[in-house]
Amino acid sequence: MTWKRAAFVLFAVAAGTNVPTPLLLVYQERLALSPEVLTTLFGVYAAGLVPALLVAGPLSDRLGRRRVAVPGVVLSALASLAFAAAGDALALLFLARFAQGVVSGIVFSVGSAWVGELSLASGAGAGGRRAAFAMTAGFSLGPLTSGLLGQYAPAPTVLPYLVHVALVGVALVLAVRLPETVDLTRPLAAGADASPGAPLIRPGDGLLVLTVLAPVAVCVYAFPSSIISAVPLLVDLPYGGVAVTGLLAGVTLGAGTLVAGLQRRFLAWTAVVGAGLGALGFAAAALFATTEAVGWLVLAAPLLGAGGGLCLAAGLTLTARLAAPARLGALNSLFLACAYLGFAAPFAMAVAARASSAPVPLAAAAVLTASLVLRLVPVARSGRL
Repeated sequence: MTWKRAAFVLFAVAAGTNVPTPLLLVYQERLALSPEVLTTLFGVYAAGLVPALLVAGPLSDRLGRRRVAVPGVVLSALASLAFAAAGDALALLFLARFAQGVVSGIVFSVGSAWVGELSLASGAGAGGRRAAFAMTAGFSLGPLTSGLLGQYAPAPTVLPYLVHVALVGVALVLAVRLPETVDLTRPLAAGADASPGAPLIRPGDGLLVLTVLAPVAVCVYAFPSSIISAVPLLVDLPYGGVAVTGLLAGVTLGAGTLVAGLQRRFLAWTAVVGAGLGALGFAAAALFATTEAVGWLVLAAPLLGAGGGLCLAAGLTLTARLAAPARLGALNSLFLACAYLGFAAPFAMAVAARASSAPVPLAAAAVLTASLVLRLVPVARSGRL
């Protein structure tokens, strides 16, 4: 099936975005970096991603998915090669992480729309579930692999990136042979909803986008990035080491992968369940930071990962429902741009923890997420989710 090839492209690029995550501890030791610098290195990804998202999606609505996605796949390999060459050069590490953000902005916005359009014959919601599964699978297997290689293999800051380059090579072969799903012959004035010039947000949907779609999007990456990036830097992890950090990332993001298919059961309540799991996960993380009892960490990781995965599936499905036919790429870009704002969460937590203590920002996140659940419940009851 052609959608599987498009999903593999998403998977391969997503795997690369979290290869550096467990290696942050290696960079911290080698370069004597503070938690604030490390979380900034982690979050500069969003600085490249958000502008790329806002450009790539609308551009692919006009030029076609393949013309925009394929250069992004090539850039994914180049970003990993830059990481492999960086060594102890902090400036090059920042540049490589920024390039990864640009890559993700291009491929995730265009690729998720591509998977959705190739899945139309499978019914409503299928494209969102498949894109979410492919992305979260990459997010989880990438750091799990790099954590193990970084701990036990030679050249810990080189080999994980070379493995990813090989994976991207396969994805590139598949991407160039995928069918184009955008009708490049259509006139720009083919109708209010059929033209790339159609309104991005239809009249009457603005409040739903602002108070539901946007905050659910932020949860997608605020949940997992907090447990993967912030907690290891704020609290000493048991047993220590790069492998433990990679395992934590793998469990967190793996949970997001496993729950994506549950959207078919939860339907309109998917976002409610996702946000609810995130609130419980933050509460468990706060208890771990307070007590250092490993059980709370073991509980927090899959809760936050599953919450993020469900929010991604729910958000992509809602985006597809709200988008005009010729604006799916553009609205996907807006959704993912909001999602990647969640990568600012670890930096905000590091700053707040320095001013107070590690449990405080985690507890505050639990309260804020619980308030979002209260907002989502009546919307789910109305059937608009």
